[in-house]
Amino acid sequence: MNYQIKASSISNQDAIVQIKQSNIDFGTTSKTAETLPNPAELFLGAFSACILKNVERFSGLMKFTYLKATVEVSATRLDKPPRMDNIFYNLTIYSNDKKLNSDLLKKNIEKFGTIYNTVKRSCTISGIINTIAYV
Repeated sequence: MNYQIKASSISNQDAIVQIKQSNIDFGTTSKTAETLPNPAELFLGAFSACILKNVERFSGLMKFTYLKATVEVSATRLDKPPRMDNIFYNLTIYSNDKKLNSDLLKKNIEKFGTIYNTVKRSCTISGIINTIAYV
């Protein structure tokens, strides 16, 4: 598989990344630092998207159902050299299904996630999975 995206910016303005039929604005200037995602946040967004895509994927393979899943991701930015480290994720799955095996799901996410495995080669990752029953 190969992937391709397109991104562009205008001097003294912000930027946009074009992926398929989606446009994602991101900040490159100080005036939008509080309103648009920066590149580090987009990176963590791709990491979280990988986790959520694999929840959906493995719900079919592991034959469990869920209402929704949310993930919170945090990381530390190191200075020399500038890079991300200590990524921590907290995945919450809302499910009443007894077939949901959180330990096996975590193992599968960490073994088969494309972005997860790419990031794992350069920094520390840890995480937890919580399940919440819903009414």
